[in-house]
Amino acid sequence: MAGGWFLLLFFGSAEIFWAVVVSGAVIALHEYFRMTSGSLTGSRLFATIFFCLFPVLAAYFGKSDIVLAGLIGSLLVAVAVALQGYSTFEDVFRYLCCSGFASIYISLCMAHVALIRYLPQGPFWLTLLVAVVAGSDTGAYYAGRAFGRRKLFPQISPKKTVAGSVGGLIAGLATAGVLNLFFPGTANFFILLGAAALLVIVGIAGDLTESMIKRSVGVKDSGTILFGHGGLLDRIDSLLLTGPVLFYLLHFGIL
Repeated sequence: MAGGWFLLLFFGSAEIFWAVVVSGAVIALHEYFRMTSGSLTGSRLFATIFFCLFPVLAAYFGKSDIVLAGLIGSLLVAVAVALQGYSTFEDVFRYLCCSGFASIYISLCMAHVALIRYLPQGPFWLTLLVAVVAGSDTGAYYAGRAFGRRKLFPQISPKKTVAGSVGGLIAGLATAGVLNLFFPGTANFFILLGAAALLVIVGIAGDLTESMIKRSVGVKDSGTILFGHGGLLDRIDSLLLTGPVLFYLLHFGIL
């Protein structure tokens, strides 16, 4: 997967990358609605997934304001669907909440990952994003196994520990430092480390967010597409929140 990601970033066009992100969003949305809205099936499910995709579809144009317009369009269609089928929904408010959150949490966040690819040095920044998140996860795993005693959020994710989070932060910073050696001068070293620390913290929050959803609906994994590693949503949960954070760090010239 790492090799495929590298080839996609550095040898594929921004449009190809966008198409892969959209495909991932379709799968992630399907897993999300399977978990949160089991009664949503058939044509209504496919229609809901489609209009929830509007923000990430709008990312094709590489402009954040068009992505925001896509989000508003998604909200308007969700309201229209709820009004049209009001008498047939078991809980129309739940439908609006689930579909609205899906548009933001999955589609809007994944749209920002695609937007990064359109930026100057986009492939490097996406490599940094994935490397920091993956490095943090790896560091958290081994630090947690070796030193983990105090739980971070035991009611949400019993395996996450304070020591694991500290280990993840150190590993994420180290990963950013190593990447900076291969791409010198891309950003101020100390600002890069500060950004990496922020990405690690937000990545942990993203992981806990998906765990909170799964815990609330009583499922272990979002899906089975990755053969023993859960669903796609289980793999990208940290990227969903970190993608927009990195995009705006770049957009506002902080990095």
